[in-house]
Amino acid sequence: MRLVIALLIGSIGGVGMWSVVVVLPVVQAEFAATRGAASLAYTLFMLGFGAGGVATGKITDRFGIVAAMGLTIAVLGVAFVLAGLSTTLWQFIAVYLLIGLGTSATFAPLMAEASHWFERYRGLAVTIVASGNYVAGTVWPPLVNWGTQLVGWRETHVAIGIVCAVTMTLLLLVLRAQMADGQVRDHANAPPPQVDLKLSTNALTVLLCIASISCCVAMSMPQVHIVAYCGDLGYGVARGAEMLSLMMGFGVVSRIGSGFLADRIGGLRTLLVGSLAQGFALLFYLFFDSLTSLYLISAMFGLFQGGIVPSYAIIVREAMPAAEAGTRVGIIIFASVFGMSFGGWVSGVIFDATGSYAAAFANGLAWNALNLAIVTTLLFRGRGRLVPA
Repeated sequence: MRLVIALLIGSIGGVGMWSVVVVLPVVQAEFAATRGAASLAYTLFMLGFGAGGVATGKITDRFGIVAAMGLTIAVLGVAFVLAGLSTTLWQFIAVYLLIGLGTSATFAPLMAEASHWFERYRGLAVTIVASGNYVAGTVWPPLVNWGTQLVGWRETHVAIGIVCAVTMTLLLLVLRAQMADGQVRDHANAPPPQVDLKLSTNALTVLLCIASISCCVAMSMPQVHIVAYCGDLGYGVARGAEMLSLMMGFGVVSRIGSGFLADRIGGLRTLLVGSLAQGFALLFYLFFDSLTSLYLISAMFGLFQGGIVPSYAIIVREAMPAAEAGTRVGIIIFASVFGMSFGGWVSGVIFDATGSYAAAFANGLAWNALNLAIVTTLLFRGRGRLVPA
């Protein structure tokens, strides 16, 4: 029951990550801005999302997930209303930092909390909660695009803020009742880490942060720019929103599948599989740009990369103390969203400089290769010391 509620909260609260992608071309045109400048809204969102994940992770470890979630719901509702009222591009960009903060508790802290609810099926539980982010990416883009076409992007943002504040508050009250008033978890009897990589917790955190940055720079190119890319190719913004929705829908399948896989082979090996598959999908974007091929590649990309980010949370629970889970997961997810924000911005800059997204896709492949190198190194360090989940 907790998993169902957590999934619903993540699915509703994850709207900010995708609303900015859908309205990017409209906002760019209204404020007569460059693609790189307009993309900064996504960058600020991701920075707020990542920094907020660290802060709310600490709040979760100390006061419980209900306190962290209640705080961010209030920020999220107010921020969306402010976005609809913004009169300049820089106001819009700044408000998306607040939207990122308001979204933060729906991902890293919620994954860390769910990891304490299960032992045997921990990987599956974590990826189900993480799928809320992609369910949001499946459901919200068509709705945001429809609202933008019908009443405008400003009114759509105000409506989203009201809907999120009301529905998420009601769901949080139910979750609080399910968790016995959301009391703080006692980790005194938690089992020790299952995986020994012969690294200190801080050293492993740093390596996982670098790995998450590199994989997410690669991941951000299609996710952030697919709508604008389709507009540039003459297919229209609506087709791009459909591709984004398709990508996220298959990402849900990927995330849940990766949970099953992680419960059998561990989080580190699951991360390697996802990283290899993501690089393979990115390669196709370099060679095919017909409408049909873009639909197919977007579905493939979602299916291949969806399990990458939750794998980091699973690795943290396998290799680090349970009492630090909320904070450590928050730090690594912060690194991943920094990679997403940097990747989204730099792809826009590369487009402005070259007039094409080809170089941006090549840039993503290079960062993906760095991720593979780090994960492979960790696997070799842990060879012979990886304990089955």
